[in-house]
Amino acid sequence: MAASLGILDLQGGVHEHLDHLHRLGVPTVRVKKAGDLAGLCGLIIPGGESTCLARLLKIFDMERPILEAFRNGMKIWGTCAGAILVATENIGQAPHLGLVEVAVQRNAFGSQLDSFHCMATIPEVAREPIPLTFIRAPKIVRAGHGVNVLLRIDDYIAAAENEEVLVTVFHPELTPSLAFHRYFARKCGLQPAKATETSAYEHDWDRVSWMRHARIAG
Repeated sequence: MAASLGILDLQGGVHEHLDHLHRLGVPTVRVKKAGDLAGLCGLIIPGGESTCLARLLKIFDMERPILEAFRNGMKIWGTCAGAILVATENIGQAPHLGLVEVAVQRNAFGSQLDSFHCMATIPEVAREPIPLTFIRAPKIVRAGHGVNVLLRIDDYIAAAENEEVLVTVFHPELTPSLAFHRYFARKCGLQPAKATETSAYEHDWDRVSWMRHARIAG
């Protein structure tokens, strides 16, 4: 069986990530229990509500299995709330999984009304500017030893990684771009079937494509 990427399916933006990976031709698994982690080369912890996700990890006894899979080589990508869960420092609160040496500040931009969209150039990820969507996003305010900053905006870090973990405070799954999903798949040792890099934009996507996929996958 080909190696697969998993998406933690407890709360948050699961279907949107599924849609992006589906369009890349990457085998995916919806991770609801410890057994779903078997054989995964990577796991996406999606955006959502970090306090709720942390509580559900404990309720469903998923913390220990995720940490064990991580120690056995599974890579992790935390987006928005997921970035909070994998950080070693959560300002004003206790950290959760603590897998990458960054400090995060929750809800750093304000309320839902302060959400925004912009473009950024990230040479490691794509040749062209990438669309970014921030929704009640955290900020990465510090990066420690072994962490490579992929994107810095003004006074904060928006994307960073070490060898095992990728963190983004924005939502790549809410844009037409497959660039970050392609980048994470390759970080995990996969070669997506649809791996063209002529553009950060993919023209087979629309704002409800993930809803169609959700009905198929659900």
